Amino acid sequence: MEIGQEDKDTLARGRTEARVIKGYLKALDARKPGRPVTKQSLQRRLDVIRQKLGSTDNPLNRIDLIQSKLDIETALAQVTESADFDELEAGFVEHARSYSERKEISYTAWREFGVPAATLKIANIPETRRR
Repeated sequence: MEIGQEDKDTLARGRTEARVIKGYLKALDARKPGRPVTKQSLQRRLDVIRQKLGSTDNPLNRIDLIQSKLDIETALAQVTESADFDELEAGFVEHARSYSERKEISYTAWREFGVPAATLKIANIPETRRR
């Protein structure tokens, strides 16, 4: 049985939707409450630690500073800039309604995951009552 072009297009659309939705949800999940962490703030902290590292003779302080430096370098590699997040959110808004309908994902499920109500409203996902 041969797959027609319409079926291929539907499968491709589904893969695109899943990739976009997953990217947004991962970024949303990675955000921490409180003050946002930016590349600039991490870089400033890293500069301070490097400066302290060069001026301490205490081996215990030095090992703590080395670990802090490694932790910040890891965070720098993982931080998502707000422009990147805005782009991910725009992709979510574009695809969320059709993805929700196809996968039967409710408004409540999105909200419980942490998707803001305002984003769901823009995505035209209708509010549902809990069952």
